Amino acid sequence: MKRYVLAITGASGSILGVRLLEELVKRSEVHLLVSRNTFPIILDETGLDWSADTEALLRDTYRADRIFFHEDTNMYAPVSSGSYKTDGMFIVPCTMKTLAGIACGYANNLIERAADVTIKEGRPLLLAPREMPFSSVHLENMLKLSRIGVRIAPPVPAFYQGPKTLNDMVDFMIGKMLDAMAIEHGLFRRWGSGPS
Repeated sequence: MKRYVLAITGASGSILGVRLLEELVKRSEVHLLVSRNTFPIILDETGLDWSADTEALLRDTYRADRIFFHEDTNMYAPVSSGSYKTDGMFIVPCTMKTLAGIACGYANNLIERAADVTIKEGRPLLLAPREMPFSSVHLENMLKLSRIGVRIAPPVPAFYQGPKTLNDMVDFMIGKMLDAMAIEHGLFRRWGSGPS
């Protein structure tokens, strides 16, 4: 079974991280990191209250004992060490603060440390930066990371598959992120595969 780290930071778009967790846990062990200011955003945007007894709540919700939750202040979590093997990391959505911390190797919290470990160990890392418009500083940080192999995947919808609902659009974006990490899925109709 594959093992992934998923971090959800305090940018708008927490619905994307929640949906990605739903997909990853179907076939993988997931170590979930949520920045401390993000729980109210998840509640506002999705109606889900993950703030208390997070790991037990998620295991019950997704009927999976392979979800592990780590506080972003817990620098002793397994994912803070390169000797703890994973198959990659997602940060969805990714704030510009987190992106800057990773680009500079700052590792000020568990999310940034886990990303730093992922990079130094040569494992796949995908960031979904959530800001618009991007400033030159944002773009330079993304370019710096892209040049060392980090996948930069801003959540951008497409319309060729004929989305009817917000969930259709979310599934497309999550599907593209899974594609970028070579994870099979059936979340959207691919170009050239016929009408939806």
